[in-house]
Amino acid sequence: MQVIINYLKGYFYETNKQVLILVSIFTATLVVSNYYFGINEFIQNKSSLAVKLILWYAVFGVAFALPHLVLHIYRKGKMTISPVFLFLILLAPAIFSVKNSLTISFIISPDKNWDHYWNHILYWPLLLVIVTALLLLIWRIFDKEEPFYGLTKKNFKLKPYLLMLIIMIPFIAAASTQTDFLITYPKLKAIAEVANEKKIDWWHQLLFELSYGSDFFTTELFFRGFLILAFIKWAGRDTILPMAVFYCTIHFGKPLGECISSYFGGILLGVIVYNTRSIWGGLIVHLGIAWLMEVGGYIGNMIK
Repeated sequence: MQVIINYLKGYFYETNKQVLILVSIFTATLVVSNYYFGINEFIQNKSSLAVKLILWYAVFGVAFALPHLVLHIYRKGKMTISPVFLFLILLAPAIFSVKNSLTISFIISPDKNWDHYWNHILYWPLLLVIVTALLLLIWRIFDKEEPFYGLTKKNFKLKPYLLMLIIMIPFIAAASTQTDFLITYPKLKAIAEVANEKKIDWWHQLLFELSYGSDFFTTELFFRGFLILAFIKWAGRDTILPMAVFYCTIHFGKPLGECISSYFGGILLGVIVYNTRSIWGGLIVHLGIAWLMEVGGYIGNMIK
């Protein structure tokens, strides 16, 4: 745990405080705008896939590119700018816009309830395959001399991340008493309609949670793997802040507290990956928190 604390101390010591404040104010403005004007609901309610893609690209593009621009200005041109760097800054929001906009509907069963269930089970793993395939292509073109965006066990130690999860338990327990949290969690409620109509065994629920968990592998690979490790060669540690702002915007549909904390969590996980070059620790923390939130949501809804 002390190692992670030292990583954070080093990061905040070397980071330009004016930039940190400016980017944090910008992030707060995005968050307030979303929850006041309903940006997430406005985009998600669009029926056209093309319109959703364009709108999410605008949100993600601003969130990612503007902090990079601020950092470049404050570094007085010391940040290396290359056509590939600019191309990837433009490409990254496009990849996650696709991930955030796609809806999947396969005809799997003649029974609409089971059809609903199996589409949920396939949804997150399919998005994982799509995003991983795109990142593999980028990696083979630009970064194949390095491990695939953080999928290395080098410098990985399990104990600090388990301690971080233990520390998070009381905070998740407190969140599990809040109305907006209990409306959102557990995600298992997505198959409640099936459970009401059909017999849902324990393994159906487990399969749902495993499928849901696969989405966090997608998230860590993209944000901490790709957005940190692919951009280090140009921006160094300065790639952490733009990633954290971008990461915050993908939580616009979540409870306000979760959205705000995602910015700080993004910085924390970004600092860890910057120093270890591995996403496994962040994945354990992120996935562990997600499943703890599922448990908290289940218990909170049961006793409210």
